[in-house]
Amino acid sequence: MRWTRTLPLMLCLLITTVHAQESPPAQATLTVRSTLVNVPALVKTSGGEVVFELTADDFNLTDDGVPQHLTLDPDTDSQPLALAICVETGGAGARHLADYQDLDAILDALIGNVEHRVAVIAFDSTPHLLLPFGPTTDDASRQLANLHEGDPGAAILDGVAFAVAQLQTQPASYRRAVLLLSETVDQGSKTTLNEALRLISDTNTTMYSFGFSSTRSAASHEASKLSREEETGPAHGCFSRAGDGNDGEYEGHYSKQVLDCISMLAPPIRLATMAFLSARNALHTQTTSSVAQLTGGEFRHFHDAKDLKAGLIAVSSDVPNYYVLSFHPTSPVPGMHALHLEIKGRPQLTLKSRTEYWIDNNPAP
Repeated sequence: MRWTRTLPLMLCLLITTVHAQESPPAQATLTVRSTLVNVPALVKTSGGEVVFELTADDFNLTDDGVPQHLTLDPDTDSQPLALAICVETGGAGARHLADYQDLDAILDALIGNVEHRVAVIAFDSTPHLLLPFGPTTDDASRQLANLHEGDPGAAILDGVAFAVAQLQTQPASYRRAVLLLSETVDQGSKTTLNEALRLISDTNTTMYSFGFSSTRSAASHEASKLSREEETGPAHGCFSRAGDGNDGEYEGHYSKQVLDCISMLAPPIRLATMAFLSARNALHTQTTSSVAQLTGGEFRHFHDAKDLKAGLIAVSSDVPNYYVLSFHPTSPVPGMHALHLEIKGRPQLTLKSRTEYWIDNNPAP
């Protein structure tokens, strides 16, 4: 295979613009509303017991490798909550509509005894607002118990984008959360992987995902189409093939070019670029789990109504026990930022927290 002399230079120039190059589509233009970044963290012992006694001084956090000053927000579980329930009614989701019966008490437990607003969104090949935000979980439960089968689509990223856009209309004082009920791999979304990273990296939204198995052949086909559509984005515009089409030789050159380019970047940009590529790949191959893990939320598989209810009860027990740490970035550069949170001197504890966030080019004040 022949490689142009300019390809390595183009690769390095374009990969460093991951932070700010692409303008988001008009259908889902969302921005971080301030430079205060929330980092929810759940800490447990090796036996699964929640740890309550930690303070901000017990944590270390780096943003693109740079240490940050953390504060711990007290009593966050008493703040009002806006919850968007986003459920797949198309594709394989049609087989699970009966699983969403009788969730009244579980939804109440998940939300807790706080002021709240709940909306229900269904999606197949497109998202639909079934129930606007309202103050009662009874309405949401009734809506979930009366869902109708959609078309064969399973546009998960479009559903999530729509849910986040709805949450943006809620009061700024409200915590925001998405409960996603879907298969595991996106099929047919118009929202690109790059834009999806912007959406799920909103620093005040946590996502809890419950996933059932996708139809593998269909999922692989749609995921590969989504990947090809993304090749002109900021992480792929420089990866265009040249030469005789020898895939094996291309892949070897491709991997070496990427690794060589990333190794040449300054440490903060290198970490951010690696976080972008890793997160983007995870969204491609494990959509439902990734949207939760990237925000510090939780992901659980379920097969039937019994599994789902058990998982929701477990998550409802964890939600009030998150530490909500926050910081003001010392270098609020637009684009993807890689976060690393650890507990000082307590290697026996397990920690779950968000791993990245995104700052838009023109954040609102």
